[in-house]
Amino acid sequence: MVIMAMAAVAVHGQQCGSQAGGAVCPNCLCCSKFGWCGSTSDYCGAGCQSQFSSCGSCGGDVTSIVSRSLFDKMLLHRNDAACLAKNFYTYDAFVAAANSFPSFAATGDADTLKREVAAFLAQTRKDGKTGPDYCTQSSQWPCAAGKKYYGRGPIQITHNYNYGPAGKAIGADLLSNPDLVATDATVSFKTAFWFWMTPQSPKPSCHAVITGQWTPSSGDQAAGRVPGFGVITMECNGRDPAKVADRIGFYKRYCDILGVSYGANLDCYNQRPYAVTGRLVNPTSTTRATQ
Repeated sequence: MVIMAMAAVAVHGQQCGSQAGGAVCPNCLCCSKFGWCGSTSDYCGAGCQSQFSSCGSCGGDVTSIVSRSLFDKMLLHRNDAACLAKNFYTYDAFVAAANSFPSFAATGDADTLKREVAAFLAQTRKDGKTGPDYCTQSSQWPCAAGKKYYGRGPIQITHNYNYGPAGKAIGADLLSNPDLVATDATVSFKTAFWFWMTPQSPKPSCHAVITGQWTPSSGDQAAGRVPGFGVITMECNGRDPAKVADRIGFYKRYCDILGVSYGANLDCYNQRPYAVTGRLVNPTSTTRATQ
């Protein structure tokens, strides 16, 4: 009994959330706004970062936020005859993939969880047609003979140096079989969640931005980058406002369906994009994924 009591105290004293690299508390405990695990109102009340019982999100189950009927309503045209990805992006695949990333839609208060789902879906696009090899010489992520690493998936990853680490993270050999991203819907969604959750130094992860865990550096401030949906928008080059407006339009629609406010700083017109560093590069695309 003494040992069990000591273990319980140790767990309740564990750090979590933005103070511990986005860590989620064990045993379905809440993560307080100060970054400590516990189960009382001090931990699960205002400012709770993840797993508070009122939203039913323990373990990162996205079904408590997006039901099957809501998913169909949000992605209304994903199965239209003209859609290249018709009947591919299913609700079951979305849920299975999301649950592989426990912090997704499980960090912050109820409104934050909804905004993250809305923001993620607003940044998706449909599978494009085949393209170049997108093979860059790499000893760490070598290209497989005859394989092409063009954009695939809801958030289209390209290049071997993205397929390699994405596959490693989700437990699939995407260097040898990149077509899995276009033929297995769960794998496809997993690559999108991997991109969403992974920081791209010096860029923060999309997850950190939308959940309020990112604080702009002095360099970010000089570039006009501010927290909000705008900074994670992929067409953040200022050259095509129509594409930015398209993203914002879908984001607002999804927020409306989920019954949550939009938050601030939705566009990126006055925000300079990050320089390309050679990793985690996504192509600009006019095609859309699942809408």
